[in-house]
Amino acid sequence: MAELAIGRSGATTLPAGWRRWSPWATIILLVILQQQVLGPKHWSVVWPKAWIVPVKAWITAFMTWLRDDLSFGLFTFQELTRGLSWLLGQPLRLATSLFATGFVSGVGSDAVQLWPPLPWVAVAGLPVILALWTGDRRLAFLVGACFGYLALFGQWASAMATLASITVAVPLGVAGGLWLGILAFRHPRFERALTPLLDLMQTVPIFAYLLPILYFFGFSPVAAMIGTVIFAMPAMVRNTTLALRRVSPQVVEFGRMAGCTRRQLLWKVQVRAAAPGLMLGVNQVIMLSLNMVIIASMIGAGGLGFDVLSALRRLDLGASLEASVAITLLAIALDRLSQAVAAKSPEHAEAVPSGLVQRHPYLAGAVALLFGGWIVGIAVPAVQTWPASLTVSTGTAVNDAMTWLNLHLFDSIEAGKGWLLINLMVPFKRFLLGLPWLAVVLAVALAGLRLGGPRLALTVGLLALFVVVTGQWEFAMVTVYLCGFGVLIACLIGIPVGIRASRSAGLSRIVKAVIDTLQTLPSFAYLIPAVMLFRVGDVAALLAIVAYAVVPAVRYTEHGIRAVDPTVVEAARAIGCTRGQVLRRVQLPLALPEILLGINQTIMFALSMLVITALVGTRDLGQEVYIALSKAEIGRGIVAGLCVACLAIVADRLIAAGSGRMRARLGIA
Repeated sequence: MAELAIGRSGATTLPAGWRRWSPWATIILLVILQQQVLGPKHWSVVWPKAWIVPVKAWITAFMTWLRDDLSFGLFTFQELTRGLSWLLGQPLRLATSLFATGFVSGVGSDAVQLWPPLPWVAVAGLPVILALWTGDRRLAFLVGACFGYLALFGQWASAMATLASITVAVPLGVAGGLWLGILAFRHPRFERALTPLLDLMQTVPIFAYLLPILYFFGFSPVAAMIGTVIFAMPAMVRNTTLALRRVSPQVVEFGRMAGCTRRQLLWKVQVRAAAPGLMLGVNQVIMLSLNMVIIASMIGAGGLGFDVLSALRRLDLGASLEASVAITLLAIALDRLSQAVAAKSPEHAEAVPSGLVQRHPYLAGAVALLFGGWIVGIAVPAVQTWPASLTVSTGTAVNDAMTWLNLHLFDSIEAGKGWLLINLMVPFKRFLLGLPWLAVVLAVALAGLRLGGPRLALTVGLLALFVVVTGQWEFAMVTVYLCGFGVLIACLIGIPVGIRASRSAGLSRIVKAVIDTLQTLPSFAYLIPAVMLFRVGDVAALLAIVAYAVVPAVRYTEHGIRAVDPTVVEAARAIGCTRGQVLRRVQLPLALPEILLGINQTIMFALSMLVITALVGTRDLGQEVYIALSKAEIGRGIVAGLCVACLAIVADRLIAAGSGRMRARLGIA
């Protein structure tokens, strides 16, 4: 047994190892004391219902007051929201007319189409011309193939309704994010106030966005578009601030020496120099907006998202897969186009052609295709609309394959599902539900103290306590159970795959193609095969979470190992280390901070997917948000969403602090 150390004052002190582990041992003893001595109903084990803070009622009352009683003198808050809805509805109506419905006079059965929408030939051809303008013929082929799929598989009409919403939501999200990002860059106090709000917006479940929007704006495509803008805007804010900070000080100083005013310095120097970073923000806004289309369909958006949601309700895997692939291909096309436009270098011609067409051949070709196709499409229906006789579908074959799997593998699937539930999932769930809230809150605060000091301990402790005092503790533990189990399996799969991919260039290309596809698939697409094979329940939810959350575990592991300094690896080989020893003793320890960040992102992905699996899972916080959405109980939904955000922020802060300490210990910048 280790001997006690004697200090200068003569008092005995515990060795360093004892001092490190004694607080954790105290918490474990506290758990045993609470469960065995105080009993499972003691206030330190289960928060009494009489002590629950009525945050739900407060939020509901406040929102009702905003909607019904708040007045600004000349108009009320409700009139303001109606006016905003009408204003935002005008560009959305124009875009919908251009891409989907055509220009129509009248309503309902009396509606008469005055002019058709853009023909499919023009809509598919314009992105191809844009890709050729960037100088990438492979991209032109890829974009053409993506839009060709939409027509060939009968997804064109729904895709155009989705594209109409995206063409309005993305500019609004970019403009709002750019404005807020510039304000945050120029005013540090505003940035300090805005950062917690951005953290909250990026961690609150997507369903929770819909509740106040539905409450104030009603069930409509405009409400869905507003939800999309709010969800996508934080990415643009953060990228704007970061890009402006990375502008070289020499460039800024040169602008000042040239006599630029503050406004000229911002728009003509800093914003232009930060253009690559800003375009990255635009790219993220596009991807996040497309990621929102299915959830936005719950409050009035049509298009591909509504098709996926309808197929999910019918358990029609084939139709859901085709619509999900359409969303994925649309996302890939817009993603690659935005990246190509951002990377295109400016052209410097020695002699400027005299004619307008010679100076702008691609623009002239786009205008000719647009108006020529529009006019020709009136006379030639095949130019206007893809012929229905030429559409194909794989839906029946996919459904037949799933039926075959159910018929021939039912017993094996049920046996594996039962073993997983009985031996692993249910015991873990019961263990978490039996933990005393006081001990868990103290453990979270202690972890914050050890990793980041008193400030972090206070932050994470208060966030955990908020979950307790609002009466969401049991739901939160079920959330931790599903999320924790999903993250564990995702890491057990993703980290070894990332390690193998980092050691083989060929395997790395295959893995990247797979995880890129997984990341662009809509989150709802993971639910239907899981439900059709494993029925509604925890196992189906778990598999959907693992499939969705495995991507960052793979990506960050591979990136972390590849980022290890080659000279360090070469030095290890020079002293005789085998390939396995180099991996275990050099690469993995040095890549561990990056792997921890990958685990952090895996947790964030799992929590975001957990809210989606509320449709097929257990009574956790995600299902509380979904139930509140279906019943329009705004207070209930916002509180449950805030509790999910609390869990996400606690995990994020603790893992980030641990990664930072590890980087400092290893001397990694």
